[in-house]
Formats: sequence, structure tokens, C-alpha cells
Amino acid sequence: MAETLYSGTGRRKTAVARVRLLAGDGKITVNGRDYKEYFPRPTYQKIVASPLELLGTASNYDVVASISGGGPTGQADALRHGIARALSTESQDARAELKVAGMLTRDARAVERKKYGLKKARKRPQFSKR
Repeated sequence: MAETLYSGTGRRKTAVARVRLLAGDGKITVNGRDYKEYFPRPTYQKIVASPLELLGTASNYDVVASISGGGPTGQADALRHGIARALSTESQDARAELKVAGMLTRDARAVERKKYGLKKARKRPQFSKR
């Protein structure tokens, strides 16, 4: 097994991605599968590969990630966040570039909890005057 160069943890909604960057030729593996098989939508594939493409290092590293929790959107964003955090430890220039692109910021938006007396988080029961 190749030596781990950099590692990072990405989070989004309830998804958590643990990412390892290895010296390689650009393969991205998610939970033991190729990322194009794991994320069949081109939109998600583009999101996942965006930090590597931004820095132009897509062919320098192999990415091995394990993702748990959440749905496909949260998982893709968590993976992007994890890759960006791993790449940010490479150099200060890389960190600055990723920071300007907004890839190091953890997206804190999550589902609001349901409140008692309401049907959902904010939806109220129909008001009846009589």
C-alpha cells in the first residue's frame, strides 16, 4: 500500500468524508469504488474533482476516501471539502487558492429540527377561528 502524503476530513449536512491523498496518477476511489461509479451524476463528479482541477494537481495524487452518512449531495460536498483540506496542508499557496475559491469553508447549513406543536420545523397547523 502506498504511503499517505496528506489527509483531511470533510463534512456537509450529516455526511462525513475521511480522505487520504497518495502519490499516484489521479485515481479517485470512494468506499472501494471508482468515484464515477459511486457518483453517476456528472454534477457530483465535477464537484468532487474541483479542488484538484483548481490547483492543477489532478494527475499527481490518488484519492482514497471513505464516506458515511447523508445523501449524494452532502457526500459529494463533504468529499470536496475533505480533498481541499488535505491539499491545503501541501503548501501555503495551495491553501490560499483553495480559501479564495471557498473550498475550505465548512458549509454549516443543515436541516432545522421539528418543533412541538408544529407539523414541521416552521409549518403551523391550520388556524381555525371557530
